[in-house]
This record gives sequence, C-alpha cells and structure tokens, in this order.
Amino acid sequence: MIVSPKIRGFICTTAHPDGCAAHVQEQIDFVKSQPKIENGPKNVLVIGASAGYGLASRIVPAFSSGANTLGVFFEKPGNDTRTASAGWYNSAAFEKAATADGLFAKSLNGDAFSKELKQQTIDLIQNEMAGKIDLVVYSLASPRRNDPETGEVYRSVLKTTGGDFTNKTLKTETGEIAEVTIGAATEEEIAHTIKVMGGEDWKLWIDALAEADVLADGVKTVAYSYIGPTLTWPIYTDGTIGGAKKHLETSCAELDAKLSKSLGGCAYVSVNKALVTQASSAIPVVPLYISILYKEMKAKGLHEGCIEQVQRLMADRLYSGDPQLDDAGRIRVDDWEMRDDIQSAIEASWDKVTNENFSELADFAGYQEEFLKLFGFGLKGVDYDADTDTAIAPPSLSA
Repeated sequence: MIVSPKIRGFICTTAHPDGCAAHVQEQIDFVKSQPKIENGPKNVLVIGASAGYGLASRIVPAFSSGANTLGVFFEKPGNDTRTASAGWYNSAAFEKAATADGLFAKSLNGDAFSKELKQQTIDLIQNEMAGKIDLVVYSLASPRRNDPETGEVYRSVLKTTGGDFTNKTLKTETGEIAEVTIGAATEEEIAHTIKVMGGEDWKLWIDALAEADVLADGVKTVAYSYIGPTLTWPIYTDGTIGGAKKHLETSCAELDAKLSKSLGGCAYVSVNKALVTQASSAIPVVPLYISILYKEMKAKGLHEGCIEQVQRLMADRLYSGDPQLDDAGRIRVDDWEMRDDIQSAIEASWDKVTNENFSELADFAGYQEEFLKLFGFGLKGVDYDADTDTAIAPPSLSA
C-alpha cells in the first residue's frame, strides 16, 4: 500500500516501513563514523528498545562495540491494510542490519511490566545469548502499568503538584503559539504516576535478572531522565513526572548499592537533552521550548539527536572510566543544553516569542522534520509514492 502521514494531535497514526528503515540506517551510519568504544558492552538488554533513546541504546553498542542485543518493547504489528507502529518497523530494520553484520539481535514484544515477559527475557538470555548481560538500559515510556502482583492498573498524568500553571505552548498540529493551563494533580494521581514512571519496575527487572544469574560481573545499568530549565519545572521537574523521576533516582541509589555488593556493578541515572520524541510531544509547554532550543543549539553547532546523545553517553561517560557525575550522582549529557549562554538566549526568546515572530526565534521546521522522521516520513531516498510492504516484521518476531 501507499503510506502517507496521518497526524492527530501530537501523534502520527501511520508509519512508513521504508522510511523507518532509512532513519535507522542514518543512525547506524553515524555510529560507524565514530571511533569504536573501547571496552564497551558485549551483551546488552534494552527495555523500551524500539524508538528514541531506547532504539539508539541498541544501535550504539551493536555497531560501536559489536554487542549482542536483546530488545524488549510493546509495539503494534501491521498487515496488508494497516501500518505497524513506527517502533515495530524500527526494530525490523535494526535486526536486519545487525544480523547482516554478524551480530546477535532478537526482540520480545509485550508488556514489560509483566512477570511473564521478564521470564521470557531470562529464558532467551539463558538459551540463546552467548554470555551474561553486562549492560541493562531501562528506557521504558508508557502511560499505564498493570501491577504484576495485584493486577491494579495505574495511569500516569501530566500535571503540576503545586496549583494551576499557565504558560505559552505550541500547538504542534498547527504551528500556533497559545496559552495553556495545566491543573494540579491529586495525591492519587501523583502516586499513580510514580508507579508507572518511577523506578519500581527498573528494580524488579534487575532483581529478576540477578536472581536468574544472567547478569555479568561488573554489570552496568542506566535509566534515562530529564531535568530541563526552570521555565518547564512546574509541568516537568516539579510536576507529576518530576516526582516519578525523583523516585527513579532513589531506586538508582538502591540498585547501585546492591549491584556493587553482589557483582561489582553499578547503576546510573543519565539526564539527557530535550528532544523531539513521541513522549515529549505530549507534554504541554515542552514543544515550544524544544523549538527555541533547537534554534539556539544549531546556531552554536551543539545540536544532538538521540543517537549522538547515546554515543556520547557511552563513549565519554559509561565506558570512559569517568562517568563525570554531578553532585546528585547523576550522569549529565544535557550539559550542552544547560549551558548558560544557551539558556540565556532561550529565556530572551521565550519572553518575546509570538505567532508573528515565531519563525525567526524558533526552529519549528526542524521540530516538524524530527517529528515526522520518528514515523519514517521525510527521509531522503525513500519513494513515498510507491507501494510498500506494511506487513514486514522483525525477523525474530516473524510468524
């Protein structure tokens, strides 16, 4: 079928298999252009592996360290009349490319919060991977979670924790600046968001893997977070998401102590840069901030996407012998975003940005381009007028 983008709000309901493959190849080509990561990981598990930072966390160790990778995700397959989700096509392209390079690359599709998928992962590691896992990346982004013990369903919310917050935002479907008010969360909503987006499931994964004896001596594990500037704090850092991220950091400290004692391992939270992802597009205020951020960082030659961020994280932090932790014990690869000159310029633009001068002060075209690429659209060399096979699947998940 011929596939075109169908955008509804902050999501695209279609994905292009050839475009997703081209996007994955772009990232592979970047990694191959960089120096190899010496002493990098050899057997990698990525939980939340199909897009954004999670996908980049498979690509970098595979093509920079020759790592075997196992990816866990929850994606929708396609058929002859309906496209799959972008993450499904991304994973198909990644597996094909990695296998062509002689690398082990398999995937599991399902509910990563469940005991069943954790056990399937352990079984696959024990039966098919050559060696124990030496890097676990936790990059799960989900709006809901089924508690594996009680069956209770928890749903996260994007709200403040200190009263209503009003600020500028960007209507990404129209490119218009408008005012948005975000209400305050209830105590139950805060608790639910922590249950979904905090560190509890990360700990359950590491505990299950350790109990099954599939973690290597010296294993590293990392989960991703974001802090951002003060102008987004009411909806992010000081909001419900921020509460979950604080829980993630507490969980990290507990995991680090446990892994250090048992396996000589370590756990980190990596604070990453604001980027156009399916998750960030849903957060009010953030898309406008990202559009202005892109303008300033590109002007100074500092712009990075997910693949550049993860390459720098692994090459310069995780496997450099010097993770360069901040005072709170976190890895910071948002350091270029948070430079004083970048933030000062953003604050100045934020105060005066309107619909009339938006194109001068922000890079909305870059935002749109990155958004469409998430779903496989706008890639060079792809014939979007041609029929394409929408039923393709990752080889390890093919029927």
